[in-house]
Amino acid sequence: MRAAGAPLVAGNRVQLLRDATENYPAWLAAIEGAQSSITLEMYIFADDPVGRQFADAMSGAARRGVRVRILQDWLGARGEASAHFWARLREAGAEVRFFNPFHFGAPLAWLRRNHRKSLVVDGRTGFVTGLCIAARWAGDPARGIPAWRDTGVRIEGPAVADLSRAFAATWAEAGPHEPGPPPPRDEIAAAGDVSLRVVATEPATTGMFRLDSLVATLARRSLWLTDAYFIGLPTYVQALRAAAIDGVDVRLLVPGSSDLGIVKRIGAAGFRPLLEAGIRVFEWNGPMLHAKTAVADAQWARVGSTNLNVASWMGNWELDVAIEDPRFAGDMERAYEQDLANATEVVLGQRRGRSVDRPRFGSRPREGSGVATAGAIRMGNTVTAALGGHRVLQPAEAGLLLGVGAALVAAATVALFYPWILVVPFAIVAVWIGITLLVNGLKLRRGRQLQGVDAVSDGSLESRR
Repeated sequence: MRAAGAPLVAGNRVQLLRDATENYPAWLAAIEGAQSSITLEMYIFADDPVGRQFADAMSGAARRGVRVRILQDWLGARGEASAHFWARLREAGAEVRFFNPFHFGAPLAWLRRNHRKSLVVDGRTGFVTGLCIAARWAGDPARGIPAWRDTGVRIEGPAVADLSRAFAATWAEAGPHEPGPPPPRDEIAAAGDVSLRVVATEPATTGMFRLDSLVATLARRSLWLTDAYFIGLPTYVQALRAAAIDGVDVRLLVPGSSDLGIVKRIGAAGFRPLLEAGIRVFEWNGPMLHAKTAVADAQWARVGSTNLNVASWMGNWELDVAIEDPRFAGDMERAYEQDLANATEVVLGQRRGRSVDRPRFGSRPREGSGVATAGAIRMGNTVTAALGGHRVLQPAEAGLLLGVGAALVAAATVALFYPWILVVPFAIVAVWIGITLLVNGLKLRRGRQLQGVDAVSDGSLESRR
């Protein structure tokens, strides 16, 4: 399918895995049974009891001769694991690379994150998931802290080659390129009869956005969505509204409690247009809903790392699988109905009795950069609409306008009485960006001059011939 930019691969076996109670044991069993290779691509790999359990398993695999490669997002690692944690893995023989670390010469590049979560063992068994490796996904039953709600899949068959290829590309982004492509699909025997696409998106490729929008347009009976940080773009919201108006059963399940209060409010501000079109919105009553899934017409489903917001769709490296199989879609629908049994439906004209800004259990997920970017874009769209009058604003957006207006008035007041508070940071940032642009400009000019010298040299040699 051209929309996704990913081919449909047949001959796979796929297993739905719910929460850490099903995902983590399957991951550990695969790691402990590895014979030749393990690749792990992860946004958060924490130095806590769960993280140390995985680190021990991967260290053991490395010591017995398995090649272990770990690609850890640089921002996702901040505050999660110490240098000693990574040093122990390297000492055991594991290879560790950090993706997109902060660089002074590219001050905004850190906003683009590797948000993928995948594990491939021996090039034959793969896992694609929304879970990271941290204790908060497992909870703590002894202390009454339940596990986070999240979803993953186990894949066996030719599609695993696409997972290996996706890892090889990001691994090369984070360090020296390794010669030789991963094994092709035809070297992996069929393991089942499920067809799927591995959608490995990169910044500005929008493969998952195009596919999500297409599914919203083509759905005829049902479209059930689960998302941790929903901030729908206007075009996607319109596609959902049009589907609901045409009679499609469109449902959206989101967290009832979020670590990012402002993002929760921004997302909730967009509920009214959905509800008015007949879309049913539900809020999860558990500690944290972190899954990113969809199921349509009991035929198609997707599971992975992409949230329904602009940061995931257009800004990050993400990894999802789109599965075209009625049996798997049926499993997804049954899981969705189980989730709705622990959710509260949002109804127009009614307010929830409890706050939705703070999580009631566990710790916060550290995915704030991309989600905050999506929230900022949504806030900018609302403010622009208020100033330009190019669309009708909804009552739910009043809070955003009041907050932005109050912030601007406060900033203006500070600028009048204490101008240096604003001038000094602005000057520092301006100098930083100016130096960065000058350095990059000089590098480009130097490269152009070197190319010119090479061209002249080649011309001289040609004339001598």
